[in-house]
Amino acid sequence: MPQSILVFDFGTNEDAAQQARHKVEAWKQGFRLGDKMLLKFEREENAAETPASAEASSDEAAEPEKPAAVKSGKKKSAAKSAAKSGAKTNKKAGADAAAEPEQAETPTAPKGKVRLMLRLNFSDHEKLSHQRWLDRIPAEEPFKSASGETIRPGDPEFPKTLEAFDSLD
Repeated sequence: MPQSILVFDFGTNEDAAQQARHKVEAWKQGFRLGDKMLLKFEREENAAETPASAEASSDEAAEPEKPAAVKSGKKKSAAKSAAKSGAKTNKKAGADAAAEPEQAETPTAPKGKVRLMLRLNFSDHEKLSHQRWLDRIPAEEPFKSASGETIRPGDPEFPKTLEAFDSLD
């Protein structure tokens, strides 16, 4: 089977990677490609984001211990009041976010690198279609801006790349 893997490195441009995903999904649906094109993302997070997420998870772990100290008779009323106050703060936060959309959209830290891996898996009698897609995809707009490479079964890094592709969700 002619099989190739196209790897595109979008850097930190998440929007371009999502545009590329939408483009591939449109091709799959429009040309009825099904599993002949399979797309996966590989994301590398920055080291700056890792400690922040670790702190958030430790804070979340500490919060469930507080309600355990409340007596059993007051658990339900405490939970209801917490839910009500949480709903009020969520409404307030939503109103603040709507009033100031610039602050909500501005990222606090740069995101990690995004790599898009696209496997073309055509049958033996579809060699011409396979070659046409290999020529077309890197020439399309969201893929032009990314640095890309094509890995074919004869290449020495093909088994390693195929294993990495299969390990992604």
